[in-house]
Amino acid sequence: MTPRFRRRTGLAAAAASPLAFGACARRPVEPPAHVSQAEIDEAMRTPTELDFWTWVPGIEKQVALFEEAYPDIKVDVTNAAQGAGHYAKIRTALRAGRGAPDVAQIEYEMVPAFTITDHLLDLRPYGAGELEDQFVEWVWAQVSGANGEVWAIPQDTGPMGMLYRADIFEAHGIEVPQTWEAFAEAARALHEADPEVYLTNFPPSQGAFFAGALWQGGADPFAGSEGPVLNVDVVSEAAQRVTEFWAGLAAEGVVSTDPDFSDQWYQAANRGKYATWLTAAWGPVFLQSTAASTSGKWRAAPLPQWESGDEVAGNWGGSTNGVFNITQHPIQAAVFAQFINTDPECTKAMATEQFLFPPTKALLEDPDFTGLELEFYGGQKVNEVFAQISATVSPDFQWPPFNDQVRADYGATVGTAIAEGGDAVAALGDWQDRIAEYAEFQGFTVEEGS
Repeated sequence: MTPRFRRRTGLAAAAASPLAFGACARRPVEPPAHVSQAEIDEAMRTPTELDFWTWVPGIEKQVALFEEAYPDIKVDVTNAAQGAGHYAKIRTALRAGRGAPDVAQIEYEMVPAFTITDHLLDLRPYGAGELEDQFVEWVWAQVSGANGEVWAIPQDTGPMGMLYRADIFEAHGIEVPQTWEAFAEAARALHEADPEVYLTNFPPSQGAFFAGALWQGGADPFAGSEGPVLNVDVVSEAAQRVTEFWAGLAAEGVVSTDPDFSDQWYQAANRGKYATWLTAAWGPVFLQSTAASTSGKWRAAPLPQWESGDEVAGNWGGSTNGVFNITQHPIQAAVFAQFINTDPECTKAMATEQFLFPPTKALLEDPDFTGLELEFYGGQKVNEVFAQISATVSPDFQWPPFNDQVRADYGATVGTAIAEGGDAVAALGDWQDRIAEYAEFQGFTVEEGS
């Protein structure tokens, strides 16, 4: 990225920032360059209790398998909260220096928020570096540091595809769109033919979907950011293309703009208002439980492409297990995080019983997983479709160290502009200004692109 200009911050801002807090705090754990297998074996025979914070339902099964393998280690599972509440409680405990878990579930987009404050333990000395080949390339890139650190162990992912109503497509003679241009043409034709139906719904405030759309569109707004230097370019040509596309369809009125995961949205999905749902690999199972009345009518396909013949996807969602450096049991915590996310029985249960979409190559190639025929999707092998999509996600996408703030600023600028019919492309500049201003206040050096 060629920076337009660089902003530097003063000492007052840096002194008050989370970045400065992380730099000044003394790390309770200083991992050695390498931990021998003998040391690991001894630690795993030492009676220990670990605290594990997670929101995954039924994770006790994986914990039980770990405790069976290591009977001297007991794991206390806590669902402290979900989303922002989960991270708020973790941050409070970390600042207090007590009460934080040894291991916690962390979404990919939130991993940098804990590495920038120096709170996550590099898991390489505990054997995690040897796991790289077990995971899809782009997934491993999400948990890797600039110097090869392993900040967390991947647990599940959300490669993005398209779920579509085969019956609506057939009734209106719509071919599955291979490009976004064809998608737009189909959106116009369908809504003209039936004003009660939209090809899809674009929720303006859903920043997670928009991030995935930028990812697929080739935008990488925070590429090259490292430590106290934040590169930000949400006004790139690729970002403008994605924004202009969705803002344009919304302004035409040929896609709906309902808030997703709301009563209005659930009811609309059940009565056939939306002919597609652009979603992630966790979407197929979710839809089965929320739009049961439409069973048998849906199918899955890759996202349309910006260039004909391309095979590129973005990602929406997914999480990891990270170990905080305040743990008094780094070996046991590191082994636990690795075990539940690589043990074949654990990972298969997560994929087939808890319906977390897998990040491991073994499961994505397992015919027992990919060959599952789902009645809701007319017997289609939907897992196979998303496994193939996962192989097309670009590894070149970096999250900022304060994605919760970036997401809020998106809603206040670009999201609002799309919802209100304003100039969404111009709002990208407002979004960038807000990000840069917040980063400055937090003590970062900001380099802005485009």
